[in-house]
Amino acid sequence: MFPAEKSRFTAMRILAITNIYPSAQAPSSGVFVREQIKGLCAIGLDVRVLFIDRKREGALTYYRLGKKITEAIAEFDPDVIHVMYGGVMADQILRRHHLRPVVVTFRGSDLLGESLSGWTRKVISQYGVYCSRRAAKLADGVIVVARHLIRALKNSADGKQIRVIPSGIDLERFKPMDGLSCRERLGWSRESFHVLFVSSSGDSVKRPWLARAAVAQMNNGDLPTELHYMRGIPTAEVPLWINASDAVLLTSAHEGSPNIVKEALACGVPVVSVDVGDVAERIDGIEGCHLAPADAAALAAKLRLVRQRGKRLDCRARLGELSIVRVAEQLKECYEEVRTGGLVTLPKRVSLPALCPAK
Repeated sequence: MFPAEKSRFTAMRILAITNIYPSAQAPSSGVFVREQIKGLCAIGLDVRVLFIDRKREGALTYYRLGKKITEAIAEFDPDVIHVMYGGVMADQILRRHHLRPVVVTFRGSDLLGESLSGWTRKVISQYGVYCSRRAAKLADGVIVVARHLIRALKNSADGKQIRVIPSGIDLERFKPMDGLSCRERLGWSRESFHVLFVSSSGDSVKRPWLARAAVAQMNNGDLPTELHYMRGIPTAEVPLWINASDAVLLTSAHEGSPNIVKEALACGVPVVSVDVGDVAERIDGIEGCHLAPADAAALAAKLRLVRQRGKRLDCRARLGELSIVRVAEQLKECYEEVRTGGLVTLPKRVSLPALCPAK
């Protein structure tokens, strides 16, 4: 259990249900969810996490949620349930276990699907999109992490207030550090131009081949360029990797609101990206950041501009709205709006074994 910040008689109680969350097997999975919960507790909310481990338990676990949710509600008696991802999980909760006011956050692939995988995965993905839109119709509150995702809802939340609330970042962790010292700690060359690419293993949506092609075009000059894949590293080392880099490169086919862009900006590291997700909004007006078409030569040209400029960014002052505390305050406003919905009274239970402690 997540320790209560205040007495349950004074603090709003939130049951957070998620299918991505850090674990011993996958410590870097869903870190942004844990950070969001950290922010909610920091402003005095009482939060419990129900982690639905789809990777370990299989996709059918979404259809066997009844006992877990009933026991969680009976033991914790939440004011609001926050489902932190769309798709089948959200659809099953809203259609079968809508026992408290429910808020759903849609993050990207749950509304956009996948276009680069095999046909089987595409069919599964499109079914997930269908489930997301059906869940949006039933939800008491709808959140998207970026404005462009409102269009992907296709009026399924018509008549409801749709809030745009991106995942926040911990500005105490993500801050400028000396780049040379960071490179020395990682054993990176002092002479090279270092490009950071965040890649989930096997995720074709990230288009790693495009990143490789762009960096390959950089290597025909006097200054060698190295591409570093950031995946599977300890969470505590992420700021180190970002600060060791000269640029962060994003080539994804689709995104919601990529945290790596916000984290790079907080560290003062330039971003070169295709026009995807809310990146254009995040880097608008920031000298040293660039958008480019999904073309290796065009991306390489923008990376050269970053190299020629040779400076860190000066944009940290504009990131206050993205702090985990400010984002938590926006979430709290949403919870307060939906908590007046009807409640179903359940008998109290004595334990809640399925709840995962936040760290």
